[in-house]
Amino acid sequence: MMNLIATFFGVGLLKPAPGTWGSLAALPVAYLVLSTTNIWLFLNLTVFLFITGWIATREVTKGQPDHDPSYVVIDEVVGQWIALIPIGYGAYMMQADVGALWPGWIAAFLLFRVFDIWKPWLVGKADARNDALGVMLDDVFAGLFAALGVIALAAFAHLVLM
Repeated sequence: MMNLIATFFGVGLLKPAPGTWGSLAALPVAYLVLSTTNIWLFLNLTVFLFITGWIATREVTKGQPDHDPSYVVIDEVVGQWIALIPIGYGAYMMQADVGALWPGWIAAFLLFRVFDIWKPWLVGKADARNDALGVMLDDVFAGLFAALGVIALAAFAHLVLM
């Protein structure tokens, strides 16, 4: 069961770039949750996924020299969901279809991947922990930075371009 969670039901076994596959797989699941429930359940599920992912990552990597094997992608799913929070919140506040905010989905995906791969500042510091919590936290920070980027791009689009 822990392997299923850590690999996000096997998505982490896809090659090449399992982290990108994990981020991509997070999108339709997030869309399903956001389009059928509400932002508050999505936020709660994100926290639940973080805790569950932390436990699964700790168990799957226990006794291994690599604290962050490429097949563990639950951290990418959590980070990607965090990057999507502004989109879900915006759709909720505007009573809009979350799919109508498709430019935000693309921005959230691309920004999250950039921050996850580049690992600036807090992302890199979390990754340097070399433990399961660090595996999860680096993607949390990458997701937060991506979410801020999504907000900035939305503000630009609404204030400057319209």
